[in-house]
Amino acid sequence: MLGVERIMSKLNIALTIAGTDPTGGAGIMADLKTFQARGVYGMAVVTSVVAQNTLGVQYIQHLNLETIEAQLNSVFNDIAPHAIKTGMIANADMMRLIKRYIPKNHLYVVDPVMVATSGDKLIDDKARRNLKQEILPLATVITPNIPETEEIVNFEIITESDINKAGKFIISEVGCQSVVIKGGHLTGNAADYLFTKDGSRHVFFSERVNTRHTHGTGCTFSAVITAELAKGRDLVEAVATAKRFISTAISEAPGIGHGNGPVNHLAYKGE
Repeated sequence: MLGVERIMSKLNIALTIAGTDPTGGAGIMADLKTFQARGVYGMAVVTSVVAQNTLGVQYIQHLNLETIEAQLNSVFNDIAPHAIKTGMIANADMMRLIKRYIPKNHLYVVDPVMVATSGDKLIDDKARRNLKQEILPLATVITPNIPETEEIVNFEIITESDINKAGKFIISEVGCQSVVIKGGHLTGNAADYLFTKDGSRHVFFSERVNTRHTHGTGCTFSAVITAELAKGRDLVEAVATAKRFISTAISEAPGIGHGNGPVNHLAYKGE
């Protein structure tokens, strides 16, 4: 299952394990676009087929464990990724299965997807509890927004002091190596906060863009981090690139759809 040796490749390789978005703004569709934009070969394992668009989520069909495991086997018996990302993992059984396929000490980014931009719930209540126990402790870095962070730490986050408290809690109590708490739900400039196991703290600022077109921002941000880690970048550099990428993608959003439109995955031209 995990015995395949990493072979020399002309491209670095990233794997996303997540749900779909037929309109292309979020989920594995956004992840694969982002991997491609960052010069990384992308692979994808589907956990759930989600009928969603810029207006919301209309239908969800979770794949059975046999189908998910068959996909995982297809990947890991042939091509070893340099970095792995998970997004929407809908239930505890999926989490336990996927956990078996995450190599120990591998570069692993967790976007703890719980709620869509539209406000629709994407995972059940039991899965929220199991996420902390089964998945988050394996992570190189997790990338929760403010509501997701509150769900993880079980207290309200209003101020920067609350963010600092949450970052330290996630490292010490949940067991992640690092966490980026995305501050987009707060007021003022858009600031993201990186906390690491060695006690360091880094803050990444950008101007806030007044727009409703933010569909898939979380998926895209974490996918950039995954791609950069796959290329051998250090975590601070990876997060800084992700911040620049998503800020540009939001500011140059294509403005499509009748609701919360997607960002522009092709806008960022930096290294």
